[in-house]
Amino acid sequence: MALMTRELKASFAFVERNFNLTKRYWGWEVAFLVYAVAGALAVSLIGAGQGDTRLLMTLVIGAVFWNYLSVVFSFIAETVSWERWEGTLEYTFMAPVRRYAQMLGSTVYAVAFGFVHTVVVLVVLALFFELDLSGANFVTAAVFMVLGSVSFIGIGIMTAILPLMYVERGAQMTFVLQSVLLLISGVYYSVDVLPGWMQVLSNFSPATYVLHGVRAALIDGQGTVSLLGDVWPLLLMGIVFIPLGLWAFGRAERYAKRTGKLKRVG
Repeated sequence: MALMTRELKASFAFVERNFNLTKRYWGWEVAFLVYAVAGALAVSLIGAGQGDTRLLMTLVIGAVFWNYLSVVFSFIAETVSWERWEGTLEYTFMAPVRRYAQMLGSTVYAVAFGFVHTVVVLVVLALFFELDLSGANFVTAAVFMVLGSVSFIGIGIMTAILPLMYVERGAQMTFVLQSVLLLISGVYYSVDVLPGWMQVLSNFSPATYVLHGVRAALIDGQGTVSLLGDVWPLLLMGIVFIPLGLWAFGRAERYAKRTGKLKRVG
């Protein structure tokens, strides 16, 4: 019990630290929020211009929920980058703190920040468009968001290895991976329009199942039971990706320490 309490306190310390960093760079956060809102509006206006209500809903849901998933992914994937920017990488990784405690704190803050960020985007879109959600199944949408968050956490932890292993280009590589996920996950279109080999890749992206499930819930009002074909892949990915991510990150951390990659500047 004492060990668990200590680890939870350590995790909360990382939540508090990330919150303070957000306050310190609030100007950048506002700029990125404006960018996210503008991007979501630009995409959604395509559906409005076509006069197709279903297309509009498809694009709005894609823009809103991809914003949430990408914020969660980015926060976790840039954990090492944040430490390096602040000049605390060596101190944090040499401190007597279990890595899973750090990752837990980072992911809790990422999910909370992503939720607030996405609510703002959703409110702005709701003010621009008259969205009919009278038949929406919000419980099912929430289930898919929770399952998707867990899966993306695992991918984010694995991606956080890149800035640790490749000092000069690791952070940029995380954006490349995020762009690939955006391409193959059917964020703004059905994956059926992708070439066959890309459709195969889309099966390995949790965002594919999250977006399909959320759209079915909010547009068609479907329940979780009728979407079990999307639920079980997310459960499997969550079970596999998080332990795999922690294992891979631990290996990368030991390598970085052994080769002297824990330094403040690239």
